[in-house]
Amino acid sequence: MPAGGCFCEKVQYKYEGDIQGKALCHCRDCQKITGSTYSTNIIVPGDKFEVTKGSPKTISKKADSGNEITSHFCGDCGSTMWRDGKTFGESKVIKVGSLDDTKAFDDAKPGVELYAPERISWVTGVNGASQLKEMPGSAEV
Repeated sequence: MPAGGCFCEKVQYKYEGDIQGKALCHCRDCQKITGSTYSTNIIVPGDKFEVTKGSPKTISKKADSGNEITSHFCGDCGSTMWRDGKTFGESKVIKVGSLDDTKAFDDAKPGVELYAPERISWVTGVNGASQLKEMPGSAEV
């Protein structure tokens, strides 16, 4: 069963079920919460997602999609581990770098890049991934 957690290991989680989607996101929110050029994400079923240790802190805000999104992070080390909100239904959007499996990035090749026009100029698109201007189902669509 896949599992992950924060940098200091005070918050941990696990999930069961098939990955529902794999995406890179180039929105400004993802740049800020990762401290990087984009976030690498998998979407998993929320009904079989469980926090197994600790209690993450949360912060919610209106996302670029127009919907509220909640980030779940460790209050001690600050690692964002997953996000959820109306756009994703009951599913959880896991930040792949928070997974324990060292091969998780290899298995998370994205099928889509979100906010592709916002991609940093020196970062190239992923071959074969759909290049979307925004989040599907956003308020702007």
